[in-house]
Amino acid sequence: MSAYDRFLQSMNEKQVTVIGIGVSNTPLISLLLEAGAYVTVHDRKTEEELGEIYEGLSDLGVRFCVGSEYLKNLGGDIIFRTPGMHPNHPALVRAREQGSEITSEMEVFMQVCPCPIVAITGSDGKTTTTTLTCEILKTAGYTCHLGGNIGRPLLADVPLMTEQDIAVVELSSFQLMDMECSPAAALVTNVTPNHLDVHKDMEEYIQAKTNIFKHQKPGAKLVLNADDPVSQSFHPADGVELLQFSMKEPVQNGVYLQDGVIWYAEDGNRRKIMDASEIRIPGAHNIANYMAATCLTHGKVSFNDVITVARSFGGVEHRLELVRTLNGVRYYNDSIASSPTRTAAGLRAFKQKVILLAGGHDKKIPYDSFGPIVCDHVKRLILIDANPDDSTAPAIEASVRAAENFDPEQLVIETYNDFEAAVRGAAAAAQDGDIVLMSPASASFDIFKNFMERGNRFKDIVNSL
Repeated sequence: MSAYDRFLQSMNEKQVTVIGIGVSNTPLISLLLEAGAYVTVHDRKTEEELGEIYEGLSDLGVRFCVGSEYLKNLGGDIIFRTPGMHPNHPALVRAREQGSEITSEMEVFMQVCPCPIVAITGSDGKTTTTTLTCEILKTAGYTCHLGGNIGRPLLADVPLMTEQDIAVVELSSFQLMDMECSPAAALVTNVTPNHLDVHKDMEEYIQAKTNIFKHQKPGAKLVLNADDPVSQSFHPADGVELLQFSMKEPVQNGVYLQDGVIWYAEDGNRRKIMDASEIRIPGAHNIANYMAATCLTHGKVSFNDVITVARSFGGVEHRLELVRTLNGVRYYNDSIASSPTRTAAGLRAFKQKVILLAGGHDKKIPYDSFGPIVCDHVKRLILIDANPDDSTAPAIEASVRAAENFDPEQLVIETYNDFEAAVRGAAAAAQDGDIVLMSPASASFDIFKNFMERGNRFKDIVNSL
């Protein structure tokens, strides 16, 4: 009997609680019902807001606790938490003390997956790097299953997987916090302040990231960013292969950039992979993403596979995505940029100053060093302050005005309390040859469900101009 079959068998007639009907938990609920579990769903939305989902699952016997007090009386034999919920939330702590086992869809997948798992985490670049890793492996002939935090749950797909396949997953700090198993190959792109509205402090955030490799076994692989101070404090377990990537200097083992050439090094001996100019998607940060993916896939693919993807891959939606060119103005959607470091990377991808749309949900991360970067790369700053009670717009503006290189005659700052008005304001100010970049340096939860909804709204507005 496979580990997956044992999991299903263990769910039979268990009282199972699922928190949140989201992307990752909807297939999970169906799977639990098929296994014979008694399922209760707790969700912040009301019965009316859930609509057809509520009605359909109720008809299948699912019980609900919804609305503002959805976490009241949380219990059951097993509780599957939603990925964005802190494992030490008071409601979970109480349930744990009363005997409930707390887990998640991703943690169970990691335990029952029949094929090797390649996992990526980090503060910036993890989605693009995850996608690149999958594309390179597919080009080499592997059957890959892409999922995790990137938007697709994989647990229900386990019966479709074989031992020869590879699962490529993106993992957030929330998914990793209470993870007690690690993948065969792990990558940390970098670690900078992020999600401090949920994590109690930066140390907790860093410790969550370390779980991606903490439980690795001999023969596993760990890839770290040699240019990231936090990552350099990480140490693999005995018997784990360590590869590093660097934009700044040669590494002993791994991939690095020097004089516009990407090199692979093994015990200090180097071999050319390709010229960095062959990478189709723009930006120095995407060179780093390619180098990270090359390290992660090394030993399973050829350099020709890496080069093929570099020359053909056009990028991931919502990541420096060219929406359209209108009257000589190029509009880019970079909605994935939910932190100042990510927006800074996007700004550096362009050779000219841009019109930047920024602002959103406050994740309690600092913007002190963001202002000087904006002054260097932005000609007009359009701030979105759509929810004054939850907005980064004031912090971003304060950082820009406090920068030593701020010149009010060279950098115009405007603030809008409506997202569409902000986009149209940027379009009205743009002239032939300009770039309008929506890269918020903030999360989307001020007025949107997620960064995808925000990016799609931006594209809809731009395409209606």
